Amino acid sequence: MGTPTQITDAPPPASQPAIDKRAARGATRPGDRIFLGLSRGSGILLLVIMAAIAVFLTYRATLAISKDEGNFLTTFQWDTNLVPPNFGIAVLAFGTVVSSIIAMVIAVPVAVAIALFLTHYAPRRLRGPIAYVIDLLAAVPSIVYGLWGALVLVPHMNGLFGWLNDYLGWTGIFSWEGGAPRSMLTVGILLAIMILPIITNVSREVFRQVPQMHEEAALALGATRWEVIRMAVIPFGRSGVISASMLGLGRALGETMAVATVLSPTFDIQASLLDPGGGTFAQNIASKFGEATEFGRDALIASGLVLFVITLLVNGAARAIIARRKEYSGANA
Repeated sequence: MGTPTQITDAPPPASQPAIDKRAARGATRPGDRIFLGLSRGSGILLLVIMAAIAVFLTYRATLAISKDEGNFLTTFQWDTNLVPPNFGIAVLAFGTVVSSIIAMVIAVPVAVAIALFLTHYAPRRLRGPIAYVIDLLAAVPSIVYGLWGALVLVPHMNGLFGWLNDYLGWTGIFSWEGGAPRSMLTVGILLAIMILPIITNVSREVFRQVPQMHEEAALALGATRWEVIRMAVIPFGRSGVISASMLGLGRALGETMAVATVLSPTFDIQASLLDPGGGTFAQNIASKFGEATEFGRDALIASGLVLFVITLLVNGAARAIIARRKEYSGANA
């Protein structure tokens, strides 16, 4: 018998020489270096602009608040012409937050439902026209929404207000004494109509990016169309919907002309959402800036600083929520 052939492992391939990082950077194309520099410069410029805005607002706000006779956070009055002046943002903060919450409660479910309908239910011949109309709504100027709200929406709110008063007036929140329906609820409904196209468009694009294999896998397991949406589409697009909602909320918080056209502003907080009165930061700045003195403008800038801080906090909270659910983002799919 012959001697068995001894099988030996093939020698490992020679290791690739280490790539010098300096050489790799030197081999980068000039266009890549230019693009990197422009991108980095844009990011730095954005931070510089934000810092400059914050410094300007803080400086001018300090000049006004230092001479304020009342408490800037809790005073229910805005009179910068008194000696000493007495003004505060309690009513403005309440009106801004309440109207934005009403808008989000109405707009987000409707926008998500429209986005799901366009991506998973609507026939192909209807998707294009409906999406086109929604895009047009996003391009309508704010003043046009305001005029429509004052001339069309407000006169037709009497029936809704009466119904709410008849069936929910016992809560106090929806009691109505028959005044003009220029209230926080009307403003919230108008803001919901304005932010609806933004949330719908972004949510629609997010739902379109859901991997086809996810939906096909759910269908292969016997899921219905709604179960596919609930188990595959919505979890994947949750971060995108949150981002879309924050974009809409940002517009609702800072909307000016539409609110100023529809609302009957007063510096008091109404227990009922149907009673006229209240105000928002942006509406107050727009209505008083033209006739304000130098000190009055500083006071308005101080209220703008509060709105600036609220916007930063909202965006920070949104980023934190998205980071906690990053496993559902499209980048990690």
